[in-house]
Amino acid sequence: MKTSVLHKANTRGHANHGWLNAYHSFSFASWYNPERVQFGMLRVLNDDTIAAGMGFGTHPHDNMEIITIPLEGDLAHKDSMGNASTIKTGDVQVMSAGTGIQHSEFNPNHDQHTKLFQIWLFPKYRNVTPRYQQITLDVTKQKNDFAQILSPNADDEGVWIYQDAWFYLSDFDAGFSKKLSLKKEGNGFYIMNIEGKIEVNGEQLEKRDALGVWDTKEIEIKANTNAKFLVMEIPMEQ
Repeated sequence: MKTSVLHKANTRGHANHGWLNAYHSFSFASWYNPERVQFGMLRVLNDDTIAAGMGFGTHPHDNMEIITIPLEGDLAHKDSMGNASTIKTGDVQVMSAGTGIQHSEFNPNHDQHTKLFQIWLFPKYRNVTPRYQQITLDVTKQKNDFAQILSPNADDEGVWIYQDAWFYLSDFDAGFSKKLSLKKEGNGFYIMNIEGKIEVNGEQLEKRDALGVWDTKEIEIKANTNAKFLVMEIPMEQ
């Protein structure tokens, strides 16, 4: 019985709008793949490069948990709740869209592109009051460890969302390996390899490859080269 799915980097949807070069792990905008609509409650994982001085104009969201992780450069954010801030590499931002929110996102730099992951999860609760949170991560915790950056708990490490999900960022040295156990029974793992080469339960992942795993209580990740990656523990059902 199948308990994993491999998403190679070159199988993602791709749209290059000039100002935006986007790769979609799951069906998004004009790219639709009936086999790539979601992984459990994970609906969107976009790998975006935004040109200098460009960005997304004001647009609405509702009933979605939206997480932004800058990989290079900065992102200027404004929203209908009155938040105006710049997210930098090493930060993580979350919006619980709830009953509805409007926001814009721009690359404020005129000489550097911005690279980021934008991730959408279906919420555990619908029509909540919209909220915004942004923190700066201690990247030293990512070295040869699973540094928690997101959870369902407001008093836990990282940002929090309205979903039983946990995210970790890691920076492993070549040859290092470590196991990670599920926080909640019935959840699955979705691992996005940011750079380098890793092995997850024996499956080889290169840059921007991803692996979804379910019906397991733990995973083991080994770095075959120096590697950075994102691990998401995701509810498989609501």
